[in-house]
Amino acid sequence: MMSAATIKQPQPLPVGETARLAVSIRDLDIRFGDKGNEFTALSKVSVDIPEGSFVTMLGPSGCGKSTLLRCIADLVHISDGSVSVFGRPPRQAREGRDFAFVFQEATLLPWRSVLDNVCLPLEVGRHDKSSYADPMKLLALVGLNGRENALPHELSGGMRQRVAIARALVTKPRILLMDEPFGALDEITRDKLNEELLRIWRETGTTIVFVTHSIPEAVFLGEHVLMLQAHPGRVKEFMKVDLPYPRALAMRDTVDFIKVTAHLRALLEECI
Repeated sequence: MMSAATIKQPQPLPVGETARLAVSIRDLDIRFGDKGNEFTALSKVSVDIPEGSFVTMLGPSGCGKSTLLRCIADLVHISDGSVSVFGRPPRQAREGRDFAFVFQEATLLPWRSVLDNVCLPLEVGRHDKSSYADPMKLLALVGLNGRENALPHELSGGMRQRVAIARALVTKPRILLMDEPFGALDEITRDKLNEELLRIWRETGTTIVFVTHSIPEAVFLGEHVLMLQAHPGRVKEFMKVDLPYPRALAMRDTVDFIKVTAHLRALLEECI
């Protein structure tokens, strides 16, 4: 059974105490290609992501948002610098299943039912399956009660993404890495899943790093927004979003919300 934790508006830490870090990145360089034909995707990126936080990532196309996410997941070779996940190299974190990845496409196996797709990680690798989350409880968590026997083609795009999120959570990851998971969805479905994702975050306490191209989505979801600048990718600003939780969609019409999005939009224009 998954542990529940309520996420509240962050409070200042007592003097002398520091937040435990889920991810620590120091002077990260990522280069692709051979010498003489080398491309620098990320340059001198340094950022700390506190455990239990929700960090959204913005930046122009080509700034390295997805590359940075893949570095954390041990899917990209690090050229220089370091990445630490709960104090361990990404490879060890991957082997220990400290994180799970949700892509823009749900990538469900079409011949398997919803429940069987969620159970897929339980069939891969040698791990203590008794410590995993209950797949049926996860389906309830993502709002898919009664659809466990449906096949992917019988589901809407939003429902398929819910299945992908449940599948990612079945190993009880400490970090959920999400690469534009709602980018291909219509606006109404996207809004609904934004609200659902915040609810899941509050109930599980999982650290989330979320890549998006949408400024309102980044502000609505994130405790912090990491803005990357392009050519090469580097940190422009790591900004705390001073808006209270829980958040409802109506917040997007408030003056405070609009001020934050206006600041990020101006910042984004400087990053191209």
